[in-house]
Amino acid sequence: MFDSLGDRLGGVFKRLRAKGRLTEADVNEMLGEIRTALLEADVNIGVVRNVVERIRVQAIGTKVAEALDPGQQIIKIVNAELVAMLGGETLKIAYASQPPTVVLMAGLQGSGKTTSAAKLAAWFKAQGRNPMLVGADLQRPAAVEQLKVLGAQINVPVFSAPGDPVATAAAGLAEAKRIGRDVLIVDTAGRLAIDAEMMQQVSDISAAVKPDYTFLVVDAMTGQDAVTVAKAFDETLSISAVILSKLDGDARGGAALSVKEVIGKPIAFAATGEKMDAFEQFHPDRMASRILGMGDVLTLIEQAEKVFEKEQAEAAAAKMFEGEFTLDDFLDQLQQIKKMGSLTNVMGMLPGVTKEMKNAQISDDMLTVTEAIIRSMTTEERRKPEIINGSRRTRIAKGSGTQVSDVNKLVKQFSEMQKMMKRMGGMAGKGGKKGGPMAGIPADLAAALGSRPGSR
Repeated sequence: MFDSLGDRLGGVFKRLRAKGRLTEADVNEMLGEIRTALLEADVNIGVVRNVVERIRVQAIGTKVAEALDPGQQIIKIVNAELVAMLGGETLKIAYASQPPTVVLMAGLQGSGKTTSAAKLAAWFKAQGRNPMLVGADLQRPAAVEQLKVLGAQINVPVFSAPGDPVATAAAGLAEAKRIGRDVLIVDTAGRLAIDAEMMQQVSDISAAVKPDYTFLVVDAMTGQDAVTVAKAFDETLSISAVILSKLDGDARGGAALSVKEVIGKPIAFAATGEKMDAFEQFHPDRMASRILGMGDVLTLIEQAEKVFEKEQAEAAAAKMFEGEFTLDDFLDQLQQIKKMGSLTNVMGMLPGVTKEMKNAQISDDMLTVTEAIIRSMTTEERRKPEIINGSRRTRIAKGSGTQVSDVNKLVKQFSEMQKMMKRMGGMAGKGGKKGGPMAGIPADLAAALGSRPGSR
């Protein structure tokens, strides 16, 4: 998501950087392109007007006019506006003084509400909480069964009872108190479209359980329609925040960029994939940074810390900086990277990733190909890739079902990576700093991402 918007804005800023000073004509041209880019991203037209006007007021100010690098000042202004559009600050969950903290899930049918309820439960569990799910969607066939299957996957209990959804929700709350669960997530029924019966039912459930948070699940793929849905639900329920599902889809991002300004409610969480752990808190500043091509290293580090054992990562980093990192070590790190989710998503978090790199159809197949090549090598070849001659390369290619050129690329890139890491280790030993775009990322992850053999 946001790739098209990011590309358009990137082109605008590239031209701005080439200018020593900005004239009024330059500013007007820039604003016109930003307006077009936002409209093409399916952002609400009223939001576009407001944002462009705010940028205009700041762009013609003396701070920009007198700046040594006016292009950079404009980028800062646009970045701040994107952060504001996306919600400003990350929503911090405050837990009820008397458990359980009750969360009500609302949304249209097909928005991903039930799956999001389970993912949210998994997120709370990762925070050290003891959640419970309530299946109060008694209208959609198999909705409760779906919730039970998902609950079993994350080892979170699911309560439901046939009959009345309001009574079921109330009974679920009583059960959570009885067994000592400190977070209760109530999944409610949706419809293909907003109707009075659905709104009344979810309103009655809300009155019965008195939620601390009411989250509206919105399909990010639906664009401006999502904003209309959000307004209707907010008028009935006074929603606390929005959960964006399918944020990893090929959508333009209009919902994410419109909902805060239109209804005044932030985005709390975003689903970034199909797996249960592909769900994270929404950070407006980090997302704005990604849109502008500046990466999201903080989220990347957080994801890496979840899957990389600290001692293992430190040991691997030490070997790398001493020039002793082998292809066996590299293979171990590839296994860890797979746990972080989509490689395309991971690459999108790196600062300085060019448009060409994004368009290179980076896929998880690259990791599979690299793994196949390494596994086709002997123990000695993995330890000393410099011994891999022509005949060995042919054998490895046949064994891995790849081309000799793929083997050549892996061996060359791995050799270059070893040299680079050894130089970085030398710099660190002399008091230098290991900086660059991957600073702060575990060194084994940085190396794995920096070497992507197997692309064809």
